[in-house]
Amino acid sequence: MYFKNSLAALVVLATLILSFSCDKNDDGEFGPNDKGSIILEFDNVVGSQNLQLNGPQTYTNANGDQFNVTLLNYYISNIKLKKSDGTVYTVPQDSSYFLVQESIAASREIKLNNIPAGDYTEVTFMVGVDSIRNTMDLSKRTGILDPAAHSGDDNMYWSWNSGYIFFKMEGLSPQATADAAGNKKFRYHIGGFGGMNSKTINNIKTVTRTFAGDKATVRSSITPQVHIIVDVLKAFEGSSKVSIGANTTVMFAPYSVNIANNYVEMFQVHHVHND
Repeated sequence: MYFKNSLAALVVLATLILSFSCDKNDDGEFGPNDKGSIILEFDNVVGSQNLQLNGPQTYTNANGDQFNVTLLNYYISNIKLKKSDGTVYTVPQDSSYFLVQESIAASREIKLNNIPAGDYTEVTFMVGVDSIRNTMDLSKRTGILDPAAHSGDDNMYWSWNSGYIFFKMEGLSPQATADAAGNKKFRYHIGGFGGMNSKTINNIKTVTRTFAGDKATVRSSITPQVHIIVDVLKAFEGSSKVSIGANTTVMFAPYSVNIANNYVEMFQVHHVHND
């Protein structure tokens, strides 16, 4: 009887040890159903300087224009994460729309939950809002996609054009053409999803960046933070050099394609924290 009881105890102990090892959440093994979170931090800068809204300092772009920034907003959506084994996890679309606003610190950290545990080495995301969501019934566009959610300078929807503004940057520059009130303000409101009933401008852009030798170790006990540098100087340079004087206001116009092609290069992964 003693032998049978001891054997049964050993079996139970072995089962518990096996169960524990399958659910390990440290930097080693993990179970197939383990999940965790990952944070994408968007750090807006101007070259080597931190971006400061309405700051006293001025910046200089590749065209030689001096400027400061009074507003910077952009949509990040349709996020995918690639593991070191090549498999890709796609964040459910309904949970994959975010509005980064320089004026709101919390918006610059995007936390993605229920991510399968694993070692991730690459991120893909869209700058903007995809055409399907642009044309969905308003009942499907809630939260930061609600056209009425933002107003004033922070409005990110063209009611007259029935589409989202993907990227909005405004500021002051001595090179800007003065408006009727004498203000030398530049405005770049970039959108356009290709049109619903007829073809129009399509400024939807997809960005893919590797983690440059780092890996994001997602575990239930580890929430890695991917630090993404966003250099707004790149919006003025790239395939096209943008002159603020010649292009003080750019909205739904053919020239907007040049700025969209440029701002894809704003996003670079700097490093990964696995604390």
